[in-house]
Amino acid sequence: MDVYEAVTSRRAVRGFTERPLPTGALERVLSAAAWSPSASNLQPWHAYVLTDGPLAELKKRAGERLAAGDPWDEPEYEQYPPALKSPYRERRSAFGEQRYGALGIPREDLEARQRAASANWDCFGAPAALFCYIDRDLGPAQWSDVGMYLQTVMLLLRAEGLHSCTQMAWAKFRKTVAEVLSPPDELILFCGMSIGFEDVTVDYARTGRAPLDETVTFVDGR
Repeated sequence: MDVYEAVTSRRAVRGFTERPLPTGALERVLSAAAWSPSASNLQPWHAYVLTDGPLAELKKRAGERLAAGDPWDEPEYEQYPPALKSPYRERRSAFGEQRYGALGIPREDLEARQRAASANWDCFGAPAALFCYIDRDLGPAQWSDVGMYLQTVMLLLRAEGLHSCTQMAWAKFRKTVAEVLSPPDELILFCGMSIGFEDVTVDYARTGRAPLDETVTFVDGR
C-alpha cells in the first residue's frame, strides 16, 4: 500500500471484528511511528497498548460506569471551544448528521444517539486499543507533535491492513482508564484509539472534506 492509498483509505472505523491482529503488527507499527516528527525531538507521546484480558477488564469497568449512569470525569483539556464559529460549527454539525443518519437515528432522538455513542467505551468491538498521554507541563506545540504521531500510527496500521478510530471520548472516562493502566500523575490522557479489522457489515457514511480552495491558498507569483 502506497502513502496516498493509506491516507485516502484511513477513516474512523466504528465497527470491528474479533479477528486477532497479525503477529507483531503493533510492534512494527509503533517502532516505525517512533520516527514521527517532533520539535527538538522531544517525542512527547506516551502510549499504552491494551489487548486480551486487560482490555476486556477496561471495557467491563467502563460498561459498569455506563450502566450505573455515572457522570463523566471532569475534563483536563478543552476538546472544543464553547462556541464554534463558522465554518467549523457547520462541519461538526454535518458530521453528526452523517454519522447518526447512517445508523438511522434522527436528530431529535437523543437517547438513541447516547446509546450509539456508548459504543466508544467498548472500543467498537476492537481487539486492541492504544491510549495516548502527554505530559501536562507541555504546551500547544507538543500537542501538535502528538497529533502527528497518532496520524503516523494510523497510516502504518493501514499498511498492515488494519483500521482504527481515535476517540477523545476516553478522556471522559480517564479515571477508569487510569485504574487499569496506572499512569504517572504528570500525564494527561489525550485520547484512545481502537485498532483492528473492520466489520464490513456495519453501516457507515464516509464524511466528506472541504474543497481545496477552502482550506489551502497557493501563492505562486502568477
